[in-house]
Amino acid sequence: MKKQKVISKYAPVLSWSEEDKAFIAEVPELPGCAADARTRREALKNVEVIIPEWIETARELGRPIPHPKGRLVLPDAIAAPRRRCNCAGDGVGE
Repeated sequence: MKKQKVISKYAPVLSWSEEDKAFIAEVPELPGCAADARTRREALKNVEVIIPEWIETARELGRPIPHPKGRLVLPDAIAAPRRRCNCAGDGVGE
């Protein structure tokens, strides 16, 4: 059976791990669902691969799958303008 691409509605939380020297993307609603990478962008990309795998494994084990809580969206008037930045080479603004 061919896997379909899943567009995740889960909101990953990004943090920097000094110990691992990597960005960590965690999904609070899905315990243990996390990925790391050298850049923020890569960490987010990696966790988007892990989310459907986490859900598939939970289904196979008969475990409940929490509903996504959604994302925080700021009105344009509040959101800060996007500026080019290469903070720690994270690819933001590129």
